[in-house]
Amino acid sequence: MKQEKRTAISLEHVTKSFGEKHVLRDVSLAIQEGEAVCLLGRSGTGKSVTLKLMIALLKPDKGRVWIGDQDISRLEREELSQVRRKMGFLFQSAALFDSLSLHDNLALPLVRMTDKSKAQIEDTVHDVLSEVGLADDAQSMPADLSGGMKKRAGLARALMLDPEILLIDEPSSGLDAITASEIDELLLNRKMRHKTTLVVVTHDPHGARRVGDRFAVLDQGSLIAFGSLQELEHHPSNIVRKLMAER
Repeated sequence: MKQEKRTAISLEHVTKSFGEKHVLRDVSLAIQEGEAVCLLGRSGTGKSVTLKLMIALLKPDKGRVWIGDQDISRLEREELSQVRRKMGFLFQSAALFDSLSLHDNLALPLVRMTDKSKAQIEDTVHDVLSEVGLADDAQSMPADLSGGMKKRAGLARALMLDPEILLIDEPSSGLDAITASEIDELLLNRKMRHKTTLVVVTHDPHGARRVGDRFAVLDQGSLIAFGSLQELEHHPSNIVRKLMAER
């Protein structure tokens, strides 16, 4: 008997505004454990805001945001911290600490949030750096890394606590096609090997097609499409078809 997948993330009638600017309007969607969902849409349609709501960096004005069976929009700080340990966030800028080496950037969350020994931390840092192809760059400073290396480094830090859910903001931004493809491969490998749930904000339809199982399209703050590649390629909305078209 086939086991039914559980919901990893769900938004229920979520609305978010900043002053008079309405960013999200009554958005509902459910993402299953182990699947990759790509968020697509024109600039300013609320994609990055949606990611930040999923990790409670922002709170919805209305509606609920669930991680598994926990409504994170209503959790206290300590409970929210426990939920976030299951999640990794890859910022568009990688968001590394400039004053720390790559090794120390990665070790920091383990030092602060786990009781691992120094030897265990060293092993984990080495393993994750090897996974993203940066094993020889542990002592490099962020300023010495190329754009692609910084993106890999940001991904490595997001993986340090072995998250069940990985939220990724524009993984191919500022990268050449070859490097962007390599980042896509890293995300796919993580999903296949660890059954990690991925939510990827992207403007790159080629990368989205490679990584995504399903695709959510936002326009003017509303969710106008959510489904498989085939469903969106034949969607009645011209905006949806254009966003999915390979360039």
